[in-house]
Amino acid sequence: MHRTAGALVAAVSTFLAAPLARSEEGGSGHYIPGANASFIDALPGHPGFAIANFFLYYPTSFNRPLPLAGLITTSVDANVYADSIVAIYQTPQELLGGSYAVGAVLPVVWMDVTASFGGLSHSQDENGIGDLLLYPFMLGWKTLGGDLKYDVRLGIYAPTGKYEVGSLANLGKNYWTFEPTATVSFISSKIGLEASGYLGVDFNTKNGATDYQTGTQLHIDATLAQHLPLLGGFIGAGASGFYYQQVGGDSGSGARLGDFKGHTLGIGPVLSYAVKGSGFDGAIEVKWLPELDVKNRLEGDYLWIKLGAVF
Repeated sequence: MHRTAGALVAAVSTFLAAPLARSEEGGSGHYIPGANASFIDALPGHPGFAIANFFLYYPTSFNRPLPLAGLITTSVDANVYADSIVAIYQTPQELLGGSYAVGAVLPVVWMDVTASFGGLSHSQDENGIGDLLLYPFMLGWKTLGGDLKYDVRLGIYAPTGKYEVGSLANLGKNYWTFEPTATVSFISSKIGLEASGYLGVDFNTKNGATDYQTGTQLHIDATLAQHLPLLGGFIGAGASGFYYQQVGGDSGSGARLGDFKGHTLGIGPVLSYAVKGSGFDGAIEVKWLPELDVKNRLEGDYLWIKLGAVF
């Protein structure tokens, strides 16, 4: 049923590469909770190119002490917009019975940030290229006539975004992140039921500018949805959720608030539409994911809009 539209490059939504320079040093890591885990995030399933555009809007705040770019703020309010161009190439090469693919995600970020520290309130806005996400290794399999797809990937976030110590609105994080992940997506060609999941672990290098080592993070995303025929394509509706836990504490002389382990979980609705065109398969997905339980992280609601095509 959605073999084609499911092709939409996936994995890559991950990659709206951390819009705010707010780590677990700053309130988050490179990975954005809820970014993955639906049929649109599965690998194409056949040799060829996939391109996509992923848009994120994240209004957020934090009203307790927070380490941010070498500062300790007492409150933060921000609006973050990120628009990412995603490109994936699934090669004809096979390894261990799976198809080998490579990819990259280029994020463009806009943000305005207001923070309080030292008894004063300061505001700053910035826009430009964020941290680039590279996928040098993606290996995917499919079974059950293509209804079940699963893969493993290695994502590498490179510190390409602008970063300055003391800046409230940094576009990058000034450290590398290595992210092994596993993805599974089942969508029945008979009844249209979808069950998708995404598991990743982020290993971070030190931010040398602030001597801050952000601890390792674990994140899980999941989606359950029903797809039905509509106007020559398929419309889908369901729920998506995420769980994000920092499993390693922060360290270094810049970690003045201690291990500062971050945690969040959330759930919300997801809508999609997939269609087969002339020479390509296309899909759009919209999901709204409010955060419900947050600790030591910026808090808000994630709004995702994803467009993609496979050729």
